[in-house]
Amino acid sequence: MATTTPATRSAFPFLRLAIALQTLTIFTQAVSAGLLLTTHYGETLHSAGARVMYAASMLYLLAAVLAWKPGGGPLRPVWHATGFLVLASVQVVLGIAHVPSVHLPLGVLMFGLSVLALAGTQRR
Repeated sequence: MATTTPATRSAFPFLRLAIALQTLTIFTQAVSAGLLLTTHYGETLHSAGARVMYAASMLYLLAAVLAWKPGGGPLRPVWHATGFLVLASVQVVLGIAHVPSVHLPLGVLMFGLSVLALAGTQRR
């Protein structure tokens, strides 16, 4: 059984917050994708949202590393966050290349995985 230190207890809320922020930004990207198809300002919102989503993925990785290394937490969230950053990078490249046949399903997959990661932090 793993013991929790004060650093561990303080690192996990930051991790939860980072995953929640990432999940919210991915959901917002889905909304802005709909606006992209229906309004003249949708492209601007979706483009700005992509930057925020990518930053949220980097924040998730930072939070996972802080929860793991100095916080004494498990390594698994670091691997999950790294995977998300890779998926976010692929997502950005596909969006810039205008490949919606892969970009959209990957966005749905990322949202689902982010929700699962968020639910996983609630169990700890």
